Amino acid sequence: MEQQANEAKPIKGPAVFLAQFMGKEAPFDTLENMAKWAASLGYKGIQVPTDPALFDLEKAAESQEYCDQIAATCRAADVEITELSTHLQGQLVAVHPAYDELFDNFAPAHLHGNPKARTEWAVNQLKCAAIASKRLGLNAHATFSGALMWHLVYPWPQRPAGLVEQGFAELAKRWLPILDAFDEAGVDVCYEIHPGEDLHDGATFEMFLAAVDNHPRANILFDPSHFVLQQLDYLDFIDRYHSRIKMFHVKDAEFNPNGRSGVYGGYQDWKDRPGRFRSLGDGQVDFKGIFSKLTQYGFSGWAVLEWECCLKDSAQGAAEGAPFIAEHIIQPTRYAFDDFAGGEVSETKNNRILGISE
Repeated sequence: MEQQANEAKPIKGPAVFLAQFMGKEAPFDTLENMAKWAASLGYKGIQVPTDPALFDLEKAAESQEYCDQIAATCRAADVEITELSTHLQGQLVAVHPAYDELFDNFAPAHLHGNPKARTEWAVNQLKCAAIASKRLGLNAHATFSGALMWHLVYPWPQRPAGLVEQGFAELAKRWLPILDAFDEAGVDVCYEIHPGEDLHDGATFEMFLAAVDNHPRANILFDPSHFVLQQLDYLDFIDRYHSRIKMFHVKDAEFNPNGRSGVYGGYQDWKDRPGRFRSLGDGQVDFKGIFSKLTQYGFSGWAVLEWECCLKDSAQGAAEGAPFIAEHIIQPTRYAFDDFAGGEVSETKNNRILGISE
């Protein structure tokens, strides 16, 4: 009896997002040093923030030679680039004036106090990221959507009719040229679904998707930690949106409400909030369920550690992250477990079993 093999690929990893580890001292000062550091801990991939200290995004958009050198540097360290990230620049594509001064720090100093020029810079950065990703042979890119409506997240005072629809129309207007640029490059834009962004849950992602006419490059960076803090069912989220999930941050969290504060956190510091980010294995996220769901739906992208924890030191969190992810990666079965009990297709035999006369 000949078995039909399943050619599904496993999730790739472990990988690590470098943003939370960057610093002025070695090994966190250069991309080469960070690549070697990540490899020494057992990581196979690195997700690279497009911070000038590590990666010159505009140069990468202009020079294939520069991209080839970057890729070679990573290969020499025995890791590969999984994706580039423009989280900070994506945030600046859409900023409500109430947040202008806070978000100015995400842009070069000469743009501070000039929201229009800052947005134009951010849009250009995203377009550069599309070209750079193509030059590096990448097929997905991590970013934020930005927010025009986050201050409206709670419906008080009452929102005027049509306000939310108008907000998503404006957000779509800003992102459509960027999505088209990524489409031309053959790269998916993966929005991290995140509080503080207009795309912060499934409902808001659906509204954005409708506003950009279901653009094929508008996709999702799945991070369950942000769903724990919102009390959103992250396994059901995978069931609903798996076809748009093109990127995965492996990040843990916990939610322990009490009589003083809950989801909103009471303006408290991270250690005192009911919802807190934790190192892998220290929180409440069901990673066995997540890796199973993603494997079930054929996700074959990277499992990338994003370390953020209010209690554990980053060095310990990074060291524990690689084996944790490796232990959760599932090798898809090549054959159905009960194939041995089957047989060749026989219409005549099947008719007999069904009681159908020929």
